[in-house]
Amino acid sequence: MIVIVDFGMGNLGSIANMFKKVGAPALISSRSKDISDADQLVLPGVGAFDTGMRCLKETGLVPLLREKVMQGKTPTLGICLGMQLMTEASEEGGMAGLGWIKGRTVRFPRTIGLRVPHMGWNTVSRRKLCPLLDHLGPEPRFYFVHSYHVVCDQPDDILTVTRYSYDFASAFSHGNIFGLQFHPEKSHRFGMQLFRNFSGLVAG
Repeated sequence: MIVIVDFGMGNLGSIANMFKKVGAPALISSRSKDISDADQLVLPGVGAFDTGMRCLKETGLVPLLREKVMQGKTPTLGICLGMQLMTEASEEGGMAGLGWIKGRTVRFPRTIGLRVPHMGWNTVSRRKLCPLLDHLGPEPRFYFVHSYHVVCDQPDDILTVTRYSYDFASAFSHGNIFGLQFHPEKSHRFGMQLFRNFSGLVAG
């Protein structure tokens, strides 16, 4: 069972609908039992870093999520803010992140000619083999809306990069942990394939 963690910040319905389209129904829940029973987890999120961490902590689920992800090795997908919350900290706020990935979240620089937020369709270039990217073709395109992006401490964690004045990590993977800066639920056939791939992952 795929469980989309509901902590009050995210495009939950669109994510669930996309999983349904690929034949992998997902449950939107903030119940401890559903989290405990999940075979895969999705951590969504739209908004500010500190607000996201505060809302997530208020659910009381952080210790359980850590156990599922770090000890149980449950395949877990962070989307947009959900990806950023998996890091250790963010320039956007003062709270500590979940720390599941060694790295931090930084703002795009205020460079002349660089529009922030980065918004619209852009391609991703893979940096390593990963089943999450199977059958996506050489230059898959996804929809982005963000002002901050993740900087991984370990280069081996970078799954894809995207060019926006410079290359940034648009996806990471570390064992069972995956993060996407783009919105697969808004990315049509590429997003559908990615969700299909994720639904096929099992704990290892």
